[in-house]
Amino acid sequence: MRYWLMKSEPEAFGIDDLMNRPGQTEAWDGVRNYQARNMMRDEMRVGDSVFFYHSNCALPGIVGLACIAREAYPDSTDPASATAKPRWVVVDVQFVRKLARTISLTELKTWPELADMPLVRRGNRLSIMPVTPGQWNFILSLE
Repeated sequence: MRYWLMKSEPEAFGIDDLMNRPGQTEAWDGVRNYQARNMMRDEMRVGDSVFFYHSNCALPGIVGLACIAREAYPDSTDPASATAKPRWVVVDVQFVRKLARTISLTELKTWPELADMPLVRRGNRLSIMPVTPGQWNFILSLE
């Protein structure tokens, strides 16, 4: 099993939206970054754990847990998705639970244990990133 952090703007699609979807599951569509696409396509597997992160909002941070419910398949929001080699893919993400509190980006940046995490490094704008097992466990201990 692997661990991931997936960012979404809560105004567009937040943790409550995922929680309220049928089966508490939704396709993670609209990713238009090749590095993020490659992680979704080549590395994400059913059962992988996900930190659900709210970005571009008043309090950016980790707000919940989800898991990968279906591996990569063509993104229907891409006109070329019906081709033999679609450019963009989605994975299905399923709600697990909301955190007891938002663990803010500001707080995450204060912990030396997370200094190597891509999220806290300056200039990292990827919407999907891997999380090490040590980082995962440490962040959960902050809840």
